[in-house]
Amino acid sequence: GTPGVGKTTLGKELASRSGMTYINVGDMAKEGELYEGFDEEYDCPILDEDRVIDELEDKMSEGGVIIDYHGCDFFPERWFDIVFVLRTENSFLYDRLESRGYKGKKLQDNIQCEIFQTLYEEAMSSYREEIVHQLPSNTPEDLERNLDQIMQWIEQWMKDNN
Repeated sequence: GTPGVGKTTLGKELASRSGMTYINVGDMAKEGELYEGFDEEYDCPILDEDRVIDELEDKMSEGGVIIDYHGCDFFPERWFDIVFVLRTENSFLYDRLESRGYKGKKLQDNIQCEIFQTLYEEAMSSYREEIVHQLPSNTPEDLERNLDQIMQWIEQWMKDNN
């Protein structure tokens, strides 16, 4: 999902409830300096996707991992049993991003990314459609509902695959 939709909040809480491993790709890239340059326009480093894949390969092959990142088209399809794209209404998203210090082109482009469902479409074209699901992420109630729904899915997956 777009920055600010609640991926990190959901991912960390899900890991806590499920016992799975949570990995924030942005944090991992920062710690390992997995970059191939800097984007002046957006004032952020450019991810070295190949190095990220190399870094994650062993962990992902073991399974039981929650990956948190805004984009997904460079991750191998074999890594995922299910993909969730969080969606947030623009009024909520605008306030969240503004409070993070986003402004100008960076703020507008992220809002447009959400309006045009860019990351949902990226997920739909990168993975089998039946494993990609959109979840609303506007309120604390949405968060709880999403956590409950995903936990039910995990429990069912465990029954079906163990």
